[in-house]
Amino acid sequence: MGPSQKPNVCGRLSRRALGFFSRDAGMVQRTNLGILRALVCQESTKFKNVWTTHSKSPIAYERGRIYFNNYRCCVSSVASEPRKLYEMPKCSKSEKIEDALLWECPVILELGHSARSHCCQVSSEQRFNIGPAGRHSTACFAVPCSVPCATFFTHRDSGDQQRGDVYLSPQIFGNVTDATLSHGILIVMYSSGLVRLYSFQAITKQFMQQKLDLGCACRWGGTTGTVGEAPFGIPCNIKITDTPPLLFEVSSLENAFQIGGHPWHYIITPNKKKQKGVFHICALKDNSLAKNGIQEMECCSLESDWIYFHPDASGRIIHVGPNQVKVLKLSEVENNSAQHQISEDFVILANREKNKNENLPTVTASGRVVKRSFTILDDDPEQETFKIVDYEDELDLLSVVAVTQIDAEGKAHLDFHCNEYGTLLKSIPLMESWDVTYSHEVYFDRDLVLHIEQKPSRVFSCYVYQMVCDPGEEEETTDKRSKRDHNNFRF
Repeated sequence: MGPSQKPNVCGRLSRRALGFFSRDAGMVQRTNLGILRALVCQESTKFKNVWTTHSKSPIAYERGRIYFNNYRCCVSSVASEPRKLYEMPKCSKSEKIEDALLWECPVILELGHSARSHCCQVSSEQRFNIGPAGRHSTACFAVPCSVPCATFFTHRDSGDQQRGDVYLSPQIFGNVTDATLSHGILIVMYSSGLVRLYSFQAITKQFMQQKLDLGCACRWGGTTGTVGEAPFGIPCNIKITDTPPLLFEVSSLENAFQIGGHPWHYIITPNKKKQKGVFHICALKDNSLAKNGIQEMECCSLESDWIYFHPDASGRIIHVGPNQVKVLKLSEVENNSAQHQISEDFVILANREKNKNENLPTVTASGRVVKRSFTILDDDPEQETFKIVDYEDELDLLSVVAVTQIDAEGKAHLDFHCNEYGTLLKSIPLMESWDVTYSHEVYFDRDLVLHIEQKPSRVFSCYVYQMVCDPGEEEETTDKRSKRDHNNFRF
């Protein structure tokens, strides 16, 4: 299908029944998502603000669920009005929820991380105790097993050797400033900008002292207890006594480092302050710079542009600036399959009118001609500026939030672009004002758009939009519901 052709929903619906029982569930799912994409992008489809709520504590969103009261209260975003799924009991005075993680497995497990001791709350029924709390700790989920297993590690010693984590000793790793675990890789970062990668699988194989199973009895350090229950917690069963094999290391400004592409490449910024905003794309196998691999967006703005590998696993790269979104592709150099090059796949431009007075000279009262000594910033609030770029993987759409300051009020709209060609397919105005000085998050999830805003004095607002295919019939009831929700739903 070419970039100018629009899918026909009726055609998709008529084809849907063909082979319905002969195709597997995956094919049916893809067909349904194709129909939903066509419905989302068709001209008559609107997105209406069905409800709004406000809170004094942070609001979070993940996979159709909205979390309030520091993750204690979970609300479904699918219904046309807030529907509480569950609310965990209040913490005791000696506890508070500090963070939360989503454990993805066949059964969804929400985790709360409390401050008094490392406790994981699984749903609202099961609770694991990790051990005494300590500063500078990180929780990661590492090894697949019948019951998902959490790995906790720290790079500062609290003096308590019976901890529920893996201690990154400075005698072995040096003075670590941060560390994380991703896709089985232990990533260690240093204040100098150095980033080192280690295989966590090799570390567990070499340094694991004893295998532990959550909920099972265990004897450790002369004490017998149940793994995951207080006060036994989860013992530190990985003791790294020697430097593990180094997979890769590189130096980058502010430890900025990404891996992706086909074949593997990485993106860094040279480790000098004057290089901020300059990105180098290099081959992972030999650190060679790709042809056209230095990417620098020529813009004058207060906020920096950003770059990352496209999450659609295509190997492409997304480079976002205040007035353009570049989608770059990685390909072999002609007649040299060993080297790869970066080229533009497509570019999305902000809708801006050229300032007619930008290049005009100024004439003083005496008749002297004075040339302009300044230019308008590329992220000037009075011009349409890109703030958020995301990818909806199930509908294969790029979503772009563009904001323009109109008088004293900012207005935003969410645009859906074809992920293959960059063609604009749909634009959705956000009804609430957008203050560029506030913190914003926008989520596009199938037929749902959700905007979370943090205002001064820790006031959080959540605006929920849902797809409406027949706006004429829904408009009146939606307006009434929205008015009621503005008044009643507070968390």
